[in-house]
Amino acid sequence: MNYTKLIRDWARERGLNKANPDKQIIKLAEEHGELAEAYIKGTPELMDAIGDMYVVMTILCLQLDIKIEDCIELAYNEIRDRNGKMIDGVFVKENDLPKE
Repeated sequence: MNYTKLIRDWARERGLNKANPDKQIIKLAEEHGELAEAYIKGTPELMDAIGDMYVVMTILCLQLDIKIEDCIELAYNEIRDRNGKMIDGVFVKENDLPKE
């Protein structure tokens, strides 16, 4: 099932594709807060929060007339050959590593 298409169709049916993207950015920040809260508390709402963020980002892309799949492709192409190392649980790009 193509859930991204279903999200776009759902948004179009409700006129969200014509709504102000500024509001969608605010909604994304709200969903991010819910994700952080679910993670910190260790609640099952974690998956829901991640899904909600994807829905909001898909609708934002629709409003901006771009495809979320193109965003994902661009991001992957930026990281696919990236080198670096883990420092304190965070992946640090090779170019950002401290000089030894």
